[in-house]
Amino acid sequence: INRHDTRAWRGSMIERYSRKESASIWELENKFRIWLDIEIAVCEVQAEDGLIPASDLRTIKEKASFNVDRILEIENQVHHDVIAFLTAVGENVGPSSRFIHFGLTSSDIVDTALSLQLQQSGRIIIAGLDALIDVLKTLALKYKNTPCMGRSHGVHAEPTTFGVKMALYYDEFRRNRERMERAIDVVSYGKFSGAVGTFSNISPDIEKRVCEKLGLKPEPISTQVIQRDRHAEYMAALAICAGSLDKLATEFRHLQRTEVREVEEPFQKGQKGSSAMPHKRNPILCERVTGIARVIKANMNVALDDMTLWHERDISHSSAERIILPDSTIALDYLIHRMIFIAGNLHVYPENMLENINRTGGLFYSQGLLLALVDGGLSREEAYRVVQDLAMRVWAREGSLEELAGRDSAVSAKLPGTALKEIFNLQKYYNNIDAIYRKIGL
Repeated sequence: INRHDTRAWRGSMIERYSRKESASIWELENKFRIWLDIEIAVCEVQAEDGLIPASDLRTIKEKASFNVDRILEIENQVHHDVIAFLTAVGENVGPSSRFIHFGLTSSDIVDTALSLQLQQSGRIIIAGLDALIDVLKTLALKYKNTPCMGRSHGVHAEPTTFGVKMALYYDEFRRNRERMERAIDVVSYGKFSGAVGTFSNISPDIEKRVCEKLGLKPEPISTQVIQRDRHAEYMAALAICAGSLDKLATEFRHLQRTEVREVEEPFQKGQKGSSAMPHKRNPILCERVTGIARVIKANMNVALDDMTLWHERDISHSSAERIILPDSTIALDYLIHRMIFIAGNLHVYPENMLENINRTGGLFYSQGLLLALVDGGLSREEAYRVVQDLAMRVWAREGSLEELAGRDSAVSAKLPGTALKEIFNLQKYYNNIDAIYRKIGL
């Protein structure tokens, strides 16, 4: 297996489901094309300074080309990817190829090219996030006033709406988009400063002008490599976004449980859920999101380790990056589009949401009853004891909280019937929904 053939080591799940656009960024053809564009950009700037004769520059631009198979063939002999690339290009250019890579070191090309590949991947991810944000916005607006139970520790807490649930993710993925924008900016740096970053055989001015041609900023200071805190920050943006996707998938998975069944991921015609049980409709898409998100999050640890290199450079980061950056960007792009499909085709069951709200005999009104008793003159401790005793009786199925509170002397002594009735009003939980939506621009 050639160490630069991403297809050889990429996991079968990612390979099978990767979207062509994001995967092609990491194919050898694209990588070597970027390398060649960078080498030619350097030659152009050097020619402007009279370091390369105009005739040789014309020859380089006319004849510079490569064949991936030939590069790999040479690499099998020299065991150095950049030398193999330069040799293969030189075979096509001829004598003028002596000016290609003049004054440069391998990492000048490799690291600058990696920045461009991460730019390309980041833009694809942002386009996907834009589409997902639109889907979540649609759900948030459609179900803005659809009551459902809010849960803490997995247990019924107080009512919310399904729209508010989706509005939360709408806002979270907007933050993911902002993080991705910042991450692209953080890695949009090139370097042409030589073997230890001291410009021993090339000038800082050439670096600046070449970076401008490539749409990059010149690295303010480097060693032989661009420092890997930039790549770790980029990887962090990927990992956090994967965490948000996992979080949303887990929410859907919990809401799809048989005992809850408030939403259900799309179940397509002809799909089968179990080899043994024909009734099964399992949340396999959401489970896949959770599983692959774990890989992306784990890759974050590798990116942090890659920051530590010996002195001005070693190569320990290189092999790891050839795995974690392609796999993570491709996988995240895939997960985003899986979630677009899931959320865009989600089955939502408002009637089940309302049924679940009513399932516990109005226990969720307990805080409102507590506060009303405190406002009526009881100490908080005494009011808490009264309401908790009533709540335990509701759990024991002796009646609803409203019924038991209406018959309790401690409650009736502080709250007349009309005041008690107002406490047990579902609508009061939704009085500030508009304010929440305004805060996030919906």
